[in-house]
Amino acid sequence: MIAPDGNLWADIPASLPAERFDCLLQFETCRLERIVSIGHVTPPGEWYDQNEGEWVVLLQGQARLRFADDDRERVLNSGDYLWIAAHRRHRVEWTSQRPPAIWLAFHFGKVADGS
Repeated sequence: MIAPDGNLWADIPASLPAERFDCLLQFETCRLERIVSIGHVTPPGEWYDQNEGEWVVLLQGQARLRFADDDRERVLNSGDYLWIAAHRRHRVEWTSQRPPAIWLAFHFGKVADGS
């Protein structure tokens, strides 16, 4: 799937019941997505454990992430980016509401379920 064109700032609601994931570009082993977080966090006790690597940049807002193998919380501001290796368990501890946290995430490597 290839989004022929668009705008990263378009179609962002004032509130969302859950994080929003918009696929912008997808190939066999990689995908680019916009994520909109408006105060959303990973539920207590849960961790993301992805089959593919992820490079993520926070375009707007603020966020705090935690990795299972590191006690230190990572504070991200607009423009900050980081690499998350495949199977490096992580969680979102906090995201700003005003402005919403808007992420651009590039996933690559093995895509387990084809999404």
